[in-house]
Amino acid sequence: MSPPSPRTLVLFNYDWDQFGFGRWADEFPNDHAGFDLFSFPSNARLPGFDLTRFVDRLARKAACAGWQAVTSNHEQFGALAAALLAERMGWPGTPVNAVLACQHKLHARRVLEKIAPDANTGFELMASRYGEPVPDDIAYPVFVKPVKAAFSVLARTVRNRADLDALVSFGTWELWVIRHLVEPFERICQLRLPEAGSAHRMLLERPAHGLQYNLDGYLYRGELRPLGIVHSEMYPGTECFRRFVYPCGLPDAARARAIDVAHRFLAAIGFDHGLFNMEFFHDEAADRLTVIEFNPRMASQFSDLYLRVDGIDLHRVALELAHGRDPALLPRIEPTAGVAASFVYRSFEPAARPPMPSAAQQAELARQFPEAMLFCFPKTAGQIARDFKWLASYRYGILHLGGRDATDLATRCAAASELLGWPAPCSQHDADTTELSPRVRPQAAPALSLEASR
Repeated sequence: MSPPSPRTLVLFNYDWDQFGFGRWADEFPNDHAGFDLFSFPSNARLPGFDLTRFVDRLARKAACAGWQAVTSNHEQFGALAAALLAERMGWPGTPVNAVLACQHKLHARRVLEKIAPDANTGFELMASRYGEPVPDDIAYPVFVKPVKAAFSVLARTVRNRADLDALVSFGTWELWVIRHLVEPFERICQLRLPEAGSAHRMLLERPAHGLQYNLDGYLYRGELRPLGIVHSEMYPGTECFRRFVYPCGLPDAARARAIDVAHRFLAAIGFDHGLFNMEFFHDEAADRLTVIEFNPRMASQFSDLYLRVDGIDLHRVALELAHGRDPALLPRIEPTAGVAASFVYRSFEPAARPPMPSAAQQAELARQFPEAMLFCFPKTAGQIARDFKWLASYRYGILHLGGRDATDLATRCAAASELLGWPAPCSQHDADTTELSPRVRPQAAPALSLEASR
C-alpha cells in the first residue's frame, strides 16, 4: 500500500481558492483554517484576532494533523499567516519580511524609489491619522489609499478637499472595523519590519495614467518565472473594475520592462519563493510603466483564466511551491479557450438592489455554459452603503467565461448575462477593442509560460 499523500493546510480558503484548491483535493488532501471576512457569523472572529496566536495554534496542531505544507492567497491575513507558519515549521514559503514589504504600501514605494524610480510615482504619507482632520497642504487631484488594505478598499482619486473629507470621515463603527483589520498586520510589522512605520495611515500618490495590467509569476529557488499578463478594464469614467481579460496585447517591450521591474523589486525585498502579482499602468503614448503595487501571493481570481487559455492551473502551481517542488515540471492541461475573462457586475446606484439569479436561472446557466464559474454577492442595505463608501460601487456578481476569440467571448457574455437577468458588462465594442492581436499570441505568450510541454 502506498503511503498517504501529505496534507496541505490552506488558510482563509474562500471563493476562487475554494474552487481552485478543490480541483486538486484528491491529489493534495487539505484542511482549512481561518474565517470569511464577508459573512456572518464567520467574521465574528475578527474582534481579538491575533496573527501570532493564530499561527501558534496551527503550529501545535501540525504534527497531529499531518500537515507538511501551507499556502494562502488571502491578502488581508492569509498570506502573512502562511509565511509565519512556514517559517516556524521549516516548510517552503515566502519569507515573512518579503510579505510585509509588499503589503506595507508606503514601504514598498520607498523600496521602488531606490531600485526602479522610473516605474514609481510621487508619494507621501498623509500627515493626519485615521479620524483626524484632513491637512490643508495637499495638492489635488491625488490618489488616496490605505497603507495596509485589500480589495481596493478606500482607494481612489480625489479631486478636492471636500472629496477627501468625505472619504476619510469615518464613523465609530467604521473606525473600529478599520483598526481591527489593520492591527494584526501592524503587530507583526512593528516586530519584524519596524522601519516601515505604522500601517494605520493613508498614503497619497500622484495619479498615474494608462491602461492597467497584472503581471503574474512565481519564484523558485530565487529564479523569477513570469506566467502571463492580464488586462484590467474599468467601467467607463470610473476606477472600478469591469472585467479582467487574458491574454492581452501589451507590447513586448513593455512586457520585458514589467518583468525587469518585478525582478529588481522582489530581489530587493528578499522575495525568493512563491507566487506574486504586480499591478501596473502602461501609458503607451508616454511609453511609461508605473507600478501600482505588489501582491505577495497569487491573484486567485485569474487562476482559471490561465487554465482555460494556457492549460496552466495557478492553484496547482501554488501547491507545488508549498511542497517545495518545481512547478516547471508540471505538464499542461489541454486549453479550452482562446481568450477568457472575469466579468464583474456592479451597481453605481446606492438605492438599487439587483436581483440575485434564482436556482432555476443558475441551473440553466450551468446547462448552457457548463464551464462558467458564477459568484453571487447578495448584501443588506447597510452592507451596500458601506461598499459605496469604501469602493464607490456595489459588486453583486462575477462570471468567468472563455471564448474562441474576443467576439465569441462578448457574445457568450451577453447571452449568459441575459439569462441571469443582469446587464452585460461587455459589448460588441469590447470585442472590437479587446487587446488581442495576432502578433501577441504566438510571440509573447510562450515566453511568459511555464517551461513544460503540453
